[in-house]
Amino acid sequence: MNKTHLIINKKALKANYELIRSKLNDDCRVIGVVKANAYGTDAISVAQQLINFGVEHLAVAYIDEGIQLRNAGISKPILVFYPQIDNFKALIDHQLTPSIYSFTALAAFKDVVTKAGKATFPVHIKVNTGMNRLGFEISELKELSKRLENKVLNVHGVFSHFAASGTPAHRDFTRYQIDRFQQAVHHFKQDFSSDILFHLSNSSGILSYPEAAYNAVRAGIALYGYGNHPQEDRQLQPVAELFATIIQLRTVHAGDSVGYERAFMAKKTCRIATLSIGYADGIGRIYGKGCAIVKVNGKSAPTCGNICMDTMMVDVSGIDCEEGDMVKVFGNDHSATSFDAYQQSIAYELITRISDRVPRILK
Repeated sequence: MNKTHLIINKKALKANYELIRSKLNDDCRVIGVVKANAYGTDAISVAQQLINFGVEHLAVAYIDEGIQLRNAGISKPILVFYPQIDNFKALIDHQLTPSIYSFTALAAFKDVVTKAGKATFPVHIKVNTGMNRLGFEISELKELSKRLENKVLNVHGVFSHFAASGTPAHRDFTRYQIDRFQQAVHHFKQDFSSDILFHLSNSSGILSYPEAAYNAVRAGIALYGYGNHPQEDRQLQPVAELFATIIQLRTVHAGDSVGYERAFMAKKTCRIATLSIGYADGIGRIYGKGCAIVKVNGKSAPTCGNICMDTMMVDVSGIDCEEGDMVKVFGNDHSATSFDAYQQSIAYELITRISDRVPRILK
C-alpha cells in the first residue's frame, strides 16, 4: 500500500457506533447517515458494517445515493433527505423513503404514488423548528394533516434538524428548537399512529442533549470520528485515514522558491518532500503555505507553497525520511482537525472532499 490511499477503519467505526449507542435508551433507534459516500469514505462498505452492528435504518442526501445502496443488495429502510421531484418514480421503484418538506413536494409525490399504482407509500415529514432551510412550519401542520387524511402517504417518521447543537453559546436556541419539535410530536401523536419515528438529534445533539433523543436519532459525523462535544469527542476515533507517499526529496537553499507562483521562498537551507496527493484528490489549495500539517514518520511537517493538482510539498527539514516513505495526511492519531493547522474549515468538509480516484481500503 505504498501509494496514496484511504483506509476505512471498521474497528473505529464500531467503537464510535457503540459510544453513540451507549448514550441512548435501548428502544431508541439509530439512523446511520451514509450520505456523501459515507462522509468521504465508502457508502456501501460503511452501510454494510453499520447493519452488521445492528443499525436498522440508513439515510442519504439524494435518490441516486439510495439507489447505489439498493444495487449493492442493501434492503434496510433508506431515508432520502433531499428527494428531487423529477426523480420520484425512481425513488418508488427502489423502495426508498422520501423526506417531504413542502406542500409542493407533497402534492407531486402523492401524484406519482397514485400513478405508480401504489395504495400507500411511507414518508418522513420534515418540520422547520428554526434551521430555516427546509420543512413545514408548525403553523402549517393542521393543514398538512388534512392533506394526509386519504393515507396515500403513510407517515413513518417526523423529524427536524438542529441549527447549533454543537455550539454552547446557542444552548437557549437549541432548547427552543426542542420545544418547537415537541409541539410537532404532540400534533402527530394526536392525528396519526403511535409507531412514528420522531428524530431531532444529529451527532452533537446525541452527545449534548439526551432529552432530545425521542425514539430515533440520526448519527452522522460522530460515526466517522468527529463532533463538537469536548468530552465525548476525545473518545471518538477517526474512521478515515489518508496516506500519501514521498515521491521525491530535494534540498532548497536560501532564496530558492517552491511550487506555483513561487509561494514559498526559502529563508535558509531546507529539505522539501513532494507527496503523491493534491487538490484533485481533495486537499484544497487553502491548505497550502503552511496551513496544514502532515505526519512524516511520526514528525510534523507543514505544507510548503501552493497545493498542486496532483502533488503537494511539505517541509521535512530535520525529519529522518526517504523517498517511498508513507506519509499520514490525517488519521487516528492525527485527525483532520489537527491537519487543518489554522482551522480554516471543518472536518466534515475535508473528509467528504477526498476524491474517487483515491483507492479505499477497508481494514
